[in-house]
Amino acid sequence: MRLSWQEIRTRARRFSERWADAHYEKGETQSFYNEFFEIFGVDRKKVAIFERKIDLIERNRRGFIDLFWPSVLLVEQKSAGKDLFKAQGQALDYVLGLNDRDLPKYVLTCDFQRFRLLELETRREIAFTLPHLHKHVEAFAFMLGVQRRHYGTQAAVNIKAAELLGTIHDALEEKITGAPTWSG
Repeated sequence: MRLSWQEIRTRARRFSERWADAHYEKGETQSFYNEFFEIFGVDRKKVAIFERKIDLIERNRRGFIDLFWPSVLLVEQKSAGKDLFKAQGQALDYVLGLNDRDLPKYVLTCDFQRFRLLELETRREIAFTLPHLHKHVEAFAFMLGVQRRHYGTQAAVNIKAAELLGTIHDALEEKITGAPTWSG
């Protein structure tokens, strides 16, 4: 059974407290993400791997994706204080080297204390710090298999719906009272 958002927020607060002093990429990344996935009740080992080798577009260059969940998430982890914009560029280079079937929907860059989550399709990005993780857990709904839907401007649809509701209201009132509510 899926965890409630309240439980996930509670777990995220505990995670933030536990990892408040984390800073070392090589020594803490795997434990950090195993516990991060547990916030959502997901066994990382069942869905994602660490240090996936990737051939880069540039000839004779290889890299390693810090954490990879095929077709879902690519993570580029850095030590605390490192440049996350540069890390995002590195992660996007890795995306270019993947097979189409493995292309992730999200790229996460993190330095333990700061997070940047980029949704590749929409280019929407959210950035926050570790102490505020609990306020942003719903941005990670994809970890639970929940898809976020994006809707464009709906003004015309809303206007038409309001007009139809008005027509229904007027028709019901006319039926009840026997007199039209307005003439136009």
